[in-house]
Amino acid sequence: MFYRGFPDGPDGREMGAKRQRMVDQGPSFYGNSPGSSFMYNAPPYGYVSQPPPPFPVVRLRGLPFDCTETDVAEFFRGLDIVDVLFIHKGGKFTGEAFCVLGYPLQVDFALQKNRQNMGRRYVEVFRSKRQDYYKAIANEVSESRGSPRRNISRAKSYDEGKELAEHTGVLRLRGLPFSAGKDDIMEFFKDFVLSEDSIHITMNSEGRPTGEAFVEFANAEDSKAAMAKDRMTLGSRYIELFPSSIEELDEAVSRGRTNSFDSCERITGKGVEGTCAKTEAPLLDERFAAIILLLLRGYEE
Repeated sequence: MFYRGFPDGPDGREMGAKRQRMVDQGPSFYGNSPGSSFMYNAPPYGYVSQPPPPFPVVRLRGLPFDCTETDVAEFFRGLDIVDVLFIHKGGKFTGEAFCVLGYPLQVDFALQKNRQNMGRRYVEVFRSKRQDYYKAIANEVSESRGSPRRNISRAKSYDEGKELAEHTGVLRLRGLPFSAGKDDIMEFFKDFVLSEDSIHITMNSEGRPTGEAFVEFANAEDSKAAMAKDRMTLGSRYIELFPSSIEELDEAVSRGRTNSFDSCERITGKGVEGTCAKTEAPLLDERFAAIILLLLRGYEE
């Protein structure tokens, strides 16, 4: 079953349009008409067939182990990020990831970031293939089907300080898929009474989702109980939860409102544009929908 809202809702139509844009924007090549010949009748417009464009994906290696989707988006600032898929093994991040871009042209720009630093670590950037990306998705599905109880236990032992933190009724979420909406977060916390007004998804300086959000619960007891969802999955992503405060929430919301008016540049199949659209990374089932579209549209292997 496809991700709820993908085929029909307004968010689904928007995401579908962006996926369609991604697969439609390959370069077109047309030659001049060779004219008539006594040996053959030339086609009227002289269309020259070309091989399909390569699938726009790169692989990253050497990422910091606390790396987030926002860090990758900032590393490739100016490019359209369709998906960031972190690679895990045995429940642990390997320091590698796949990044799907909006246009084949953007791969060359992404490769220019090879061996540049993210924090204190230099990151290697390689060309990749869609089969490798699809295989990684399948592996992540397998990883995400591990024991949730084991994941929760490991998370608590990893960060015991969270249990000692003061609860004010507000939690900060980190690691959300870029396409996650308020309804997805409400479903994630379905055991608690939440409204859309109590959920705040933060934006970066380009007006795009950061992968973080704040949730206001009815009281401190509910927010503390909700910490049981720490390191559980939404789609194929591990979601980290942190006790927060109204002050931190207000600061993030205010910063997001200011950022929404900022301009940015992005590199597309048509060059550099002065405006940017919301970039969305697909949830697990959305990935399979995107795969079907890409297969139908005929990207090169």
